[in-house]
Amino acid sequence: MNYEEIMTQLILHGGNARGASYEALDEAEEYHFDKARELMEEANDEFVKGHKYQTQLIQSQDDKAVPSFVMIHAQDHIMTAQAEMQLIKRMIKQLQIIQRLEEKISD
Repeated sequence: MNYEEIMTQLILHGGNARGASYEALDEAEEYHFDKARELMEEANDEFVKGHKYQTQLIQSQDDKAVPSFVMIHAQDHIMTAQAEMQLIKRMIKQLQIIQRLEEKISD
């Protein structure tokens, strides 16, 4: 796989991971936690795929490699996805707590 194809895969899988994470958050906001969990698993799968390409990229670089704008952009996609996934996981946990508290209040 050439350099451009690796960059495309990083952008693709990073974007897919972010998208699935935000869909999971949308579901969690409606208290559909099973669906949210499925979507977070999908997001994680996409992130892992992207991370494999990131590893290929790192291993293919030599000491004289100069980062390109596309490489920086691709790296940003995958790392942003990772950060947002971690934050969304925490937000989903908070929504689960809110749901339990709301159930207690309504009893």
